[in-house]
Amino acid sequence: MEPRERILKGAEELFFGNGIKSITMDDIAKHLGISKKTIYLSFADKDEIVHTLMKEALKADTEMFDEISKSAENFVAEVFMMMKQMNSILTKVNPSVFFELQKYYPNTWKLFSDFKIECVCRHVEVALEKGIKQGIVRADLNPKLLSRLRMEEVELGFDPEVFPPDKFKVLEVQVALLEHFLYGVCTLRGHKLINKYKEVIEEE
Repeated sequence: MEPRERILKGAEELFFGNGIKSITMDDIAKHLGISKKTIYLSFADKDEIVHTLMKEALKADTEMFDEISKSAENFVAEVFMMMKQMNSILTKVNPSVFFELQKYYPNTWKLFSDFKIECVCRHVEVALEKGIKQGIVRADLNPKLLSRLRMEEVELGFDPEVFPPDKFKVLEVQVALLEHFLYGVCTLRGHKLINKYKEVIEEE
């Protein structure tokens, strides 16, 4: 593994487990068994490491969304596949990471905000359009409007003022908001599929 990739991986492990703010460059160096000087050869500061990690994570997420969109058999299946990916990501990440990104790393958080509109919003809109054709999503809905509503729900779920982290778990909030959205946009046929997929997940 190249030094740059090793530093990113080590920093990610520390951030995911402890949050970002409490981790210093000394902590990263100690965790990897290298000197701070070695880290500074690849990154100017911790901010650059955080920003780079976000860029790489969003690139991987974009590829994942594209793959799910191509392979899902229907709208509900696509949403549940995305939900499963979201679960695997959020269960590994210390909840404070999301709140700290918003508060202390606005430029990096903007990458996520832009990603929502440019990638996720587009995927949701296309998925809704496919769902309408499949008879799973209500035909009276406006996919462009509902896709933006969905993105605002995602952002809302990360807002510590609305969902204080000492009272709500990020994963539970995001799953609840997603299910609420799903039941709202689907037809009765879609509802049956939702219940079917939920049973499969619960059995797992």
